[in-house]
Parts: sequence; C-alpha cells; structure tokens
Amino acid sequence: MSLLKEGMSGAEVKRLQEALKREGFDPGVIDGDFGLGTEAAVVAFQKSEGLTADGIVGEQTQIALGLIAAETSQSFQLDRVTVTNVSKMFPHTPIGNIKIHLPFVLDALTLAGLADKPMVLMALATIRAETAGFEPISEGKSRFNTSPNGHPFDLYDNRKDLGNRGKPDGNSFKGRGFVQLTGRANYQKFGTEIGKDLIGNPSLANDPKIASTLLAYFLKNKESRIRNCLTEHDLTGARKVVNGGSHGLKEFKAAYNIGNGLFE
Repeated sequence: MSLLKEGMSGAEVKRLQEALKREGFDPGVIDGDFGLGTEAAVVAFQKSEGLTADGIVGEQTQIALGLIAAETSQSFQLDRVTVTNVSKMFPHTPIGNIKIHLPFVLDALTLAGLADKPMVLMALATIRAETAGFEPISEGKSRFNTSPNGHPFDLYDNRKDLGNRGKPDGNSFKGRGFVQLTGRANYQKFGTEIGKDLIGNPSLANDPKIASTLLAYFLKNKESRIRNCLTEHDLTGARKVVNGGSHGLKEFKAAYNIGNGLFE
C-alpha cells in the first residue's frame, strides 16, 4: 500500500476508511474518497497512537491500523552492517573511525527500535552528511555563526529559536555529535530524554556512546515523517526532516543509495 493523503481515491482509501471506522474513528461515508472527513479521522487516530498527526497515511499509520504488517527484526540482520560495507558508504573516511564508532551507533539504534534497514540507512547517511569522518565532532566557526569581529559563535548567542539566552550560549551549545545537536533548548530536551546533564556539561554530546544515543533519539522523534518520506523514496524530503534544508544532500543520497544496494 502506498502513502495515502487528502484528494486521493480508490480501493486503498476505502480500506483505510473501513479500518478507521473499526478503530472507532468515523471518517463518514465509506466511499473511497479521501476527503476532509477522512483526513480528520486520520489525524484523530494518529494523535491517539502517538504518531505524527499530519493527516497523511504513511507506513507507521498503516501498520497501526493493521493495513500492512510490520517488518520483523529478522527481516534485516544487523550483522550485514559490517565495517567493510559501511566503509563503502564513507569512501573518504578512515576505516579506524568506523571500527570505533559503528558498534555504538548500531547499539543505540537497536535500543530505540530503529534497527530496520530504512532507519539504519537513514542514520548512516545522516552521519555521512553531518560528520563525514564518522566521529562525533564540534561545529566549526563560519560566517553563519560568527560575526567578522565577534567572539566564536556570537551569532548564536541570542537565537531565540535555539533557546539561547545570550553570551556564552552560542559557544556553549554549538553543534556537536553525529547529528550536530545545537542550541540550549535541544541540549535541554535531549539531555533530559537520555538522562544526561548536557546543559551542565555540553561536551558530553561528543562522547561516542552519548552521541550515538542522541542520534537515535533525534531520529526517533521524527520517525513517522522520515518513514513517510522513505516509503515514497523521497530522500530529499527525508534529509529535510532532519536538517531543515538541503545541506549535505548529495552526500546523504550517495551514502543511502550505496547502502541500499549493499544490504539487499
């Protein structure tokens, strides 16, 4: 079953409507037309299940409604994600970095329930786009974060969208880790989720185990939207969910596509 959304029609939409009604979320007339009533029922169901309430019926919503079966963990064996294979996704990366950090990443994805092929590839491709050396790193100075005559990361100091409160928040909560966690608000949010004081000790975000856990939690928080994009083979959209734009998109796509071929 493909992704379903408002404006579509046909037998798959009718099955969706029937499933929604069985679950107690009445879409109105069961007519195979994905109208506003069906969309409202989908949103209500998604909220009930703790899914992203976007009214779009992707893989996770379809699984929750029983429209498709969830893939079992046995369908993708993590032992296929070897250092040798991953090094092909990271052609310019020292293999020693992959040997050190890959076990931490795979352990974190497993604990987060993201050890299936699409999400493993998503995580690895994200690392390729964010920190191509396959090691947690701190963000470097650039014209986007540091003014010509300013102290390091002064352009981040007063970024309300990052939750920063002025100097020295810009430098203290600069990007770190595999996914470049940035800003006081994110350090607070994800530190609380993983049980680490990232506000008091921001450099912990570069510890390999913690950086891997942060990557997994970050992807888990956006899982439904990412899976919807991957189901539609929309790698540009998947990258945008994580990055908010297209930075590193070429590297992301290259790594994902190479891995997708390796782990057939």
